[in-house]
Amino acid sequence: MKDVAIQFFNGVDEKVIPEIRLTKSNDGETGQAFFRFNSPDALMSDDFKEIEGMYLIDEEGRITTREINIAVSKKNGKYTAIEAIYCWRSQRDFNRFMRFANRYAKQNGLAYEANNEK
Repeated sequence: MKDVAIQFFNGVDEKVIPEIRLTKSNDGETGQAFFRFNSPDALMSDDFKEIEGMYLIDEEGRITTREINIAVSKKNGKYTAIEAIYCWRSQRDFNRFMRFANRYAKQNGLAYEANNEK
């Protein structure tokens, strides 16, 4: 099995594990995955301002999102985090994302908890 990875630069795996939150529409067809990487390796690169997307890579291929924000500390003006959003627009896209997420979790020894608060 190929490695499962998240990348901001082609061929360079991000080592920092993100916090990921999912939201779904009431009909379950659309939704978003919010990623937050605190002090990610990608920010240590001199080229970090050239980040154009986040790439979720596994044995099925690559999922790409271009919705990227770089957080700046209010205290000292340093770049502290990368936030990314992956949006799905169908049950098929959601299922594909979840296959990636399950592989990524398994490879990195992660678990998830459901928050069903309304």
